[in-house]
Amino acid sequence: MEILLLILFFVIAYLYSSVGHGGASGYLALMALFSFEPSLMKPMALILNVGVSVIAFTAFYKGGFFRPKLLLPFVIGSIPMAYLGAKVQIDPFLYKVILAVFLLIALARIFYIPKNSDRLTRPIPWWLGLIIGIILGFFSGLIGIGGGIILSPLLIIFRWATIKEAAAVSAMFIFLNSISGLLGIGNVWPQLDVNLLLTILFAFVGGIAGSYSGSFRLNNLSLKYMLSVVLFIAIIKLIIT
Repeated sequence: MEILLLILFFVIAYLYSSVGHGGASGYLALMALFSFEPSLMKPMALILNVGVSVIAFTAFYKGGFFRPKLLLPFVIGSIPMAYLGAKVQIDPFLYKVILAVFLLIALARIFYIPKNSDRLTRPIPWWLGLIIGIILGFFSGLIGIGGGIILSPLLIIFRWATIKEAAAVSAMFIFLNSISGLLGIGNVWPQLDVNLLLTILFAFVGGIAGSYSGSFRLNNLSLKYMLSVVLFIAIIKLIIT
């Protein structure tokens, strides 16, 4: 089971980083599935998020897809709210409910394949970017994600960015929110042991491989199905418990 868990962490990091995500929703699904302590789920997901998202950002940045002006209105609101959200002591039952909702969104995102990626983009209203950033930042800190799983499709649907521009912006958005969330958590850190180091290693290697693949491809279909099964089972388990 430990080997299977490490392989799944690799798969999640690979798939999420290929579209500029850190993979926190996938890591949380795995930890819920394998009955991790709720108090350790948030910091561990954020730690993995930081490493994988910065790897993904580096790849898309080198490809020339990063637009700082597009990121700014979102992070102005999200960074302080991620810090505050991480400090909120939430009831374990409510935490599972909110997590299940976000895992459903993540499940839908896996099979959301946007089209017309080369369409002309339009500027985002600053006030709207601030509001979106505030909302995503708070929930990022509250449950231990980066928020990119929601930001990325919004950027594409409203034509604020192309697919790869959205990936670059989402990766940095996730990185900054995850750092802020970790600072908000304070001293609640998972014990640094061999298992945790192996988990981080497998996730980082998956992040490197995925970020340089750039996007989902046909030969990754089986991996996507594997991840969707993990998310689905985790959602069912959260609902039952």
